[in-house]
Amino acid sequence: MKTHYDVGIAGYGVYIPTYRLPTTEIARIWKGGGAGPNKEKAVACIDEDSATMAVEAARRAMDMAQVSKLGAIFVGTESKPYAVKPTSTVVAQALGQHFVLAADMEFACKAATEALQVVRGLVGSGMIENGLAIGVDTAQGRPGDDLEYTTGSGAAAYVLSRSNPDTLATVEAGVSYVTDTGDFWRRQTEKYPRHLSRFTGEPAYFHHVETSVKQLFETYGLKANDFTYAVFHQPNPRFPVEVAYRLGFKFEQIKTGLLNPIIGNTYAASSPMGLAAVLDEAKPGERVLVASFGSGAGSDAFSIKITASIDEKRKKAVKVSDLISKNIKIDYATYAKFRGKISR
Repeated sequence: MKTHYDVGIAGYGVYIPTYRLPTTEIARIWKGGGAGPNKEKAVACIDEDSATMAVEAARRAMDMAQVSKLGAIFVGTESKPYAVKPTSTVVAQALGQHFVLAADMEFACKAATEALQVVRGLVGSGMIENGLAIGVDTAQGRPGDDLEYTTGSGAAAYVLSRSNPDTLATVEAGVSYVTDTGDFWRRQTEKYPRHLSRFTGEPAYFHHVETSVKQLFETYGLKANDFTYAVFHQPNPRFPVEVAYRLGFKFEQIKTGLLNPIIGNTYAASSPMGLAAVLDEAKPGERVLVASFGSGAGSDAFSIKITASIDEKRKKAVKVSDLISKNIKIDYATYAKFRGKISR
């Protein structure tokens, strides 16, 4: 998918909750479970939800972009505070944006990159000057389920504008691929999602990510060696590493954006947050591949090229590494209280 006008990233922002639940603590409670390669995960506090985290990340993105007016705000999440009431309008109100196209995007863990595609199209067509795409989620693992070890909380936001000397990166191209694959779902009245394990890997994650990236390569004449960095959706620590090898990438290309073992799978914020970690370090002229995955199922793949403005823009960044290092360990009881896992 190419746009009429070139579109760039004017600013980005990330929010990671301070509280961390060690996976050894989960294994202690659910005897027989194993922490695996995950060390801990970020946990939203009792007064945090997808709306509050989205606002924090969005403010940081707008501050970096030095943008005061937005034409669109899209919030990608599968953990909305309200079943019937948009999160995007809460974010718009907090940002002081009212004459704006606002909507919630839903496509499991690729809802944020779906938002990026839409905002990119609106900016690239000339319909709006600046747009905001946000990925945010809170941990939703059922108590005792394997997901509890890997599901974290966090938000990442991106302001997109028409490419100019101040944009820190150019979104060169994007490809989207979808099928009807039932690997992971949550019905309207259910509190926790369910997963069909045998569909999670090959027919879901690997098929969709590989297909979208290969289509990007074929359509735009790219290959793995053209990229300095690659960021993939991180449902667990193994999948992004394996799909990287399958596509011809080396571990050195993906390690900067590999956050799952530290803060968990932040669902819609997963690949956008990995991209932010890369942008914290990338140099002008380097190219970044971003490939998301959303159950249901689909993948968006992007080629992003860093510009000469990155160093100046980055002076306003709240780095992902700093947010990770600022943490407070909690026990399972505190986690259960924060996330409403104890019913009265």
